[in-house]
Amino acid sequence: MKLHPGEAPVPSHPVLSHIVVYPIKSLDGVEVTKVAIAPGGTLCHDREFAIVDAEGNWVNGKRYPQLHRIRATFDLMSRITTLRVQGTETASTFHLDTERSHLATWLSDFLGFRVTLHQNQHQGFPDDAAAYGPTVVSTATLLAVTDWYAAYGLSLLEVRQRFRTNLEVDGVPAFWEDHLYSDAPDSVATPKAYRPVPFQIGAVHFEGINPCQRCIVPTRHPLTGEVLPDFKQQFVAQRSATLPATVARSRFNHFYRLAVNTRIAAGDAGKRLRVGNAVVFNPTES
Repeated sequence: MKLHPGEAPVPSHPVLSHIVVYPIKSLDGVEVTKVAIAPGGTLCHDREFAIVDAEGNWVNGKRYPQLHRIRATFDLMSRITTLRVQGTETASTFHLDTERSHLATWLSDFLGFRVTLHQNQHQGFPDDAAAYGPTVVSTATLLAVTDWYAAYGLSLLEVRQRFRTNLEVDGVPAFWEDHLYSDAPDSVATPKAYRPVPFQIGAVHFEGINPCQRCIVPTRHPLTGEVLPDFKQQFVAQRSATLPATVARSRFNHFYRLAVNTRIAAGDAGKRLRVGNAVVFNPTES
């Protein structure tokens, strides 16, 4: 595997190398070294808050590209967030619990219409209601995608920001995570359901469910919202060409998919994931 500037050689065994949570859905993420599993099988703090309009709809990056211009930092221990608009120096700081209405006012002023913040500490606000656990991808996969756009000068960091994956695994080849789902039927009674693929990170038990369908967000610059021409078309062509032969190709009704959606075992709530945890997967046992 080609190493990019600043990249260390991969370890000799699969390990969890990055954890990113997104406390406010569609805003910037925060990288952490450890995270607990929430009662609903998601990562604590991940998509804990959603921006909601007067009709009760999510105000997200898919529908509102101007959200890319908000820079958000978070102190998860003190429950503090600081927001500013890209290209400006003025920043505003809010407590996520005691100043939530003021935070909503800031967002309303930026967007030009009234919004509120909804909170869910049980499960957050995942996009996939069936495979609601953290998304998983390998470092080698993100490096491969970075190479696809070498002519545009995309960095590994920018690719990470575009695809907004929660968990990154190092020490495995590109598209390793495509073996974390199968085309085997889950049961005779439900032929359209597929058998989950079990794997483990540290003490946490996962089920791989499906390749993650991407939206318009990765086509945009993560800091400005500017669209990269032909991003999706180039991605689809490369993804189809590089899909490993051993992967369940029938799970792709289209090739605009990257990373894996998961579920976490119900009994694993409260357990912690840590950077450096071993990742255990044996496809013959799936």
